[in-house]
Parts: sequence; C-alpha cells; structure tokens
Amino acid sequence: MNIEIYSKDHCPYCDMAVHKAQAMMQERSDIKVSVKKLGEDFGREEMLENFPGARTFPQIRINGENIGGWQEFQNV
Repeated sequence: MNIEIYSKDHCPYCDMAVHKAQAMMQERSDIKVSVKKLGEDFGREEMLENFPGARTFPQIRINGENIGGWQEFQNV
C-alpha cells in the first residue's frame, strides 16, 4: 500500500495523518508513506490539479486514489 500525504506547515490534521501513516507502516511491511509539503514539494497549482475539489489539508492518496483528508483517513 502506498500512502501519499499532501500537507502544509502548522497543520495539526496533517501531523495526525503523518503519525497515523507512520504507525501503519510500522505494523505492516507492505506500506510505504511519502509526505509532500506545500511550498517545498508542490505548489498551489499542482494541488488544484491533483485535488480539484479539495478545500482543506491534508489531502491523501492511497495507491494513487484520492481518498480525501484526515477525516476519511481515520476510517482506513
């Protein structure tokens, strides 16, 4: 399972998503996590391209599929 987290600085929901993903990775060896930061790894234009309906951070993809944000990720 590949988990991509698109995040930004000073975002508590981003931090919670990263911590959950890292915990999942420690439990299962088949999970890979990548965290991308706004302004460092991607810009606003790329964010809007990849997540056209997104209005909040973080935005999360699992195996290339957009699942939503922190609230949706909690149910994974």
